[in-house]
Amino acid sequence: MKIYEELKARGLIAQVTDEDVVRELVNNGKAVFYIGFDPTADSLHVGHFMALCLMKRLQMAGNKPIALLGGGTGMVGDPSGRTDMRQMLTKEQIDHNCECFRRQMERFIDFSDGKALMVNNADWLLNLNYVELLREVGAHFSVNRMLTAECYKQRMEKGLSFLEFNYMIMQSYDFYALFQRYGCNLQFGGDDQWSNMLGGTELIRRKLGKDASAMTITLLLNSEGKKMGKTAKGAVWLDPEKTSPFEFYQYWRNVADADVLKCIRMLTFLPLEEIDQMDKWEGSQLNQAKEILAYELTKMVHGEEEAVKAKEAARALFSSGDAADMPKAVLSGEDFQDGAIDIITLVHRSGLAATRSEARRNIQQGGVLVNGEKVTDIGRTFPAEAFAEGLVVKRGKKNFRKVVVE
Repeated sequence: MKIYEELKARGLIAQVTDEDVVRELVNNGKAVFYIGFDPTADSLHVGHFMALCLMKRLQMAGNKPIALLGGGTGMVGDPSGRTDMRQMLTKEQIDHNCECFRRQMERFIDFSDGKALMVNNADWLLNLNYVELLREVGAHFSVNRMLTAECYKQRMEKGLSFLEFNYMIMQSYDFYALFQRYGCNLQFGGDDQWSNMLGGTELIRRKLGKDASAMTITLLLNSEGKKMGKTAKGAVWLDPEKTSPFEFYQYWRNVADADVLKCIRMLTFLPLEEIDQMDKWEGSQLNQAKEILAYELTKMVHGEEEAVKAKEAARALFSSGDAADMPKAVLSGEDFQDGAIDIITLVHRSGLAATRSEARRNIQQGGVLVNGEKVTDIGRTFPAEAFAEGLVVKRGKKNFRKVVVE
């Protein structure tokens, strides 16, 4: 099976400009492709991880990746998938975030001997003359057509700033610049980027009279149609200082039964034949599949040693028996204030401390873990949605509760 067919079998391909052309490029190692990463934070997250996996797969098949750091586009902010305007970052913050991205990407992609490139669109975007850009590029974009793009339609109710309206032109210009500078003939991105990507292929055609291609990656959604990679604490980061290897492992270990095989197929490098056999798994076997998923992804992001540690720690956490057999504590809506419960109340009401004072003391002394994470901040709260599958609260070495809300 060639790489394009494998991508389809793994459910990774959403839309392509011309399937025959893209198939020919990637299957024969002729693709010089790019994926853009806007530095909106000082770490990559799970959403970026899927793109990095795709880059790695295509590089292994002989194609050449270009990792584009958005030092220029990050000054504006992508409106795609947003209901409000992104926080404006300073140039110093953007440069710092770009450097953080650079270090993390080098763990996934082989940049040696020209096998891949890492470039920053600040190198060309920040030097553009506004009037020249209007004449040379703006003339090729229809405002009527731009307003029909999904990334803009979502923002029309609350208001779309002129700043963000220019994002499509900037991303299109990126493809145009990469095509001229590096022979980049293919762009990949999330399915919510389709309009922006078509803008790039159209600009290349209009300005240079040449063809370029685009392909979108299926968004990583759970069975409820929501983007994966979020927890009660926020995004699942690739930086171990922001999301520990254990927390990262536990996130994937706790995915829903309906999502585990899809995640294995889309994110791991396990052979498809092996994954196809897992399609027959049911019941407790799905817990084994979740362990495989969590271990494989943690190994890719944090290394084998940390993956083994996380796996052993998770098993130790549940060593008193299967999570389903743990003593259960049931909370009610009355235990929550403004949709959340504080850690002291959680420990006390779960029966792990006789009094609130005892619960406070246990927390401050570092003796309380929630889903394997040590909690020492007595002001920490947990939203009601964090209890969807139950939280495992541990005090000391042997006292466990699976806490649910009914």
